[in-house]
Amino acid sequence: MLSLILVSSTSLHSQNSNQEAYILKYKDIAIRQMEQFGIPASIILAQGLLESGAGNSYLATKANNHFGIKCHDWKGATIRHDDDAKNECFRKYNSAEESFMDHSMFLRYRSRYSSLFNLDIKDYRGWAHGLKAAGYATNPDYAPLLIGIIEKYSLYLYDNPQATLPDSPDEVLALNLYIPENGSVLYHVSLQREILSTNGVPCIVATGMESYSSIAKEFSLFRKELLRFNDLSNEQPVESGTIIYLSRKKEQAMRETPIHIASGKETLRDISQKYAVRLKSLLKYNNIRQDHIIAEGTTIKLRNK
Repeated sequence: MLSLILVSSTSLHSQNSNQEAYILKYKDIAIRQMEQFGIPASIILAQGLLESGAGNSYLATKANNHFGIKCHDWKGATIRHDDDAKNECFRKYNSAEESFMDHSMFLRYRSRYSSLFNLDIKDYRGWAHGLKAAGYATNPDYAPLLIGIIEKYSLYLYDNPQATLPDSPDEVLALNLYIPENGSVLYHVSLQREILSTNGVPCIVATGMESYSSIAKEFSLFRKELLRFNDLSNEQPVESGTIIYLSRKKEQAMRETPIHIASGKETLRDISQKYAVRLKSLLKYNNIRQDHIIAEGTTIKLRNK
């Protein structure tokens, strides 16, 4: 006999309200994690929503564990809960933000997820399928579930940290981002170039229609000075999307990012540019004599201590 379960509109509205409240509460944390670790904010939020039941799951309420991360090599507090097997060990955190941070580090520093970081930051579909392929979850529908949440709440809009987003998810659903003719959302409507920051170092993202000389002139810098800031000895073509630092990079990365796992497609200078750490420092920390492509899976130290 076929049973029909009728869900009232009030119940659906309550469920949506819970999820929207979760988005509002944690979107800023997700964006900060994206900027620091390179994981799309949409993926972080969707995983949090799904894994924690919008913050209402047993693990979220009792252990601040929003991502269902099990103990593995964890040395902190733990909690027991039935999952794929009975009485499994899960990580326990002091706060939800600590859970978000550990989730980012869990993905960033485990080799089985390293290929995800070759994807475009806005390719949330690729990230969703990649997480499932890497074994993050056993549910065969994990990728479409994440994608469905992202598209239902337009969470992909949070993957553009330079965009000015409204506070309410209801407003986000109706938002149409202004994109200038050059296709870049990194410019204000006034077309005034926006100054960004990585590791506390000011930088810009190149459009591909300029040179180091023109950028130096734009910011009242000497060309050789700008090249030195970016660990270059000679002028070279500037591709669209290139990060260009406007002052000297730092000697080491932030404490939260002590290492980088190489993808096999990047040089030490590429890593230097990603984290705004001087190439000279990375050569020293890793006992490497000269810049070259780093083998996949190699751990690169970004800090001296």
